[in-house]
Amino acid sequence: MAKLTESMTNVLEGDSMDQDVESPVAIHQPKLPKQARDDLPRHISRDRTKRKIQRYVRKDGKCNVHHGNVRETYRYLTDIFTTLVDLKWRFNLLIFVMVYTVTWLFFGMIWWLIAYIRGDMDHIEDPSWTPCVTNLNGFVSAFLFSIETETTIGYGYRVITDKCPEGIILLLIQSVLGSIVNAFMVGCMFVKISQPKKRAETLVFSTHAVISMRDGKLCLMFRVGDLRNSHIVEASIRAKLIKSKQTSEGEFIPLNQTDINVGYYTGDDRLFLVSPLIISHEINQQSPFWEISKAQLPKEELEIVVILEGMVEATGMTCQARSSYITSEILWGYRFTPVLTLEDGFYEVDYNSFHETYETSTPSLSAKELAELASKAELPLSWSVSSKLNQHAELETEEEEKNPEEQTERNGDVANLENESKV
Repeated sequence: MAKLTESMTNVLEGDSMDQDVESPVAIHQPKLPKQARDDLPRHISRDRTKRKIQRYVRKDGKCNVHHGNVRETYRYLTDIFTTLVDLKWRFNLLIFVMVYTVTWLFFGMIWWLIAYIRGDMDHIEDPSWTPCVTNLNGFVSAFLFSIETETTIGYGYRVITDKCPEGIILLLIQSVLGSIVNAFMVGCMFVKISQPKKRAETLVFSTHAVISMRDGKLCLMFRVGDLRNSHIVEASIRAKLIKSKQTSEGEFIPLNQTDINVGYYTGDDRLFLVSPLIISHEINQQSPFWEISKAQLPKEELEIVVILEGMVEATGMTCQARSSYITSEILWGYRFTPVLTLEDGFYEVDYNSFHETYETSTPSLSAKELAELASKAELPLSWSVSSKLNQHAELETEEEEKNPEEQTERNGDVANLENESKV
């Protein structure tokens, strides 16, 4: 029995030694930001399952970014006016009421102390005594006198006398500080009320963006509109592509921003937004969508942020409206339904059809592949020239009659592309 116990002990000790020797060393991987871990390229990320794309800008224009671990909070106090304006209404109203209440109580307490130190409380019924403030017989009356002084109400029942120099100095100080508090708080409330953020609520964007042919070129389009009769002055539109990328040196850049040209060089980005307009981006060699085809688009993890800026005609303040489109909201081979109709003496906009689209014949190839096919066929990039297409169609018909099987194998997507371009 003793030998059996000893042998079991040796086995356990041997196993523990083997476990200690063979235990792997814990290697701490460098901690990446959450967005960087989520947006790792597919050949780096271990999780290859399809995940939901996190928006950078929500559809209502609010940025989906939260600032964490901000240690230098004193910077918010250095710009206290902007901090108060940016607060929510409930906190702003609470601070508004608290500031006035505290100042009234503070100066009311000082008025009561002056009356108490001078002995006015002991000579309330003495007609020969000249108090600092007449009819001030307690803290409540001192608080009411403070309110009357700061708000310049002046009911006439409580009046400061000329026998109280300290009261005269306090009156001057409260009048000056009260004017500063009024200017600051009323100005803060006025700026918050007149903020043009609510004006952006009547600037609408289409729920989807579309990709289709326009003037023989593949274009990305979305629609904007203004619901008010007062127009946006000097309106301009911009677009950004938000997409993570990895540089050739291996650096990972999360949420990299790339400009999308919507007519900057031609002036088409400056809008006369009286009726809904379709904003078009031509997909050319400078476009980030140059190599993206219909089949590849759903696999891309990108977001298009559109920004509409201008001045409010009524107030002259700058207004900005934002929205975004992810890959699931980009429709390939669709166009927007017209919303403008001519009535008796005026144009009418039907906003019921503002977000509606209809399907149209569009090549499923990328703009780069279309350009390569056009160069091989010795055709211009504009596929709307029907004469050239007809000539090539006749030549291909003759070749098919000579060798139909070989032509069928060789032609492939070119014939389909030409049929789509004819439409």
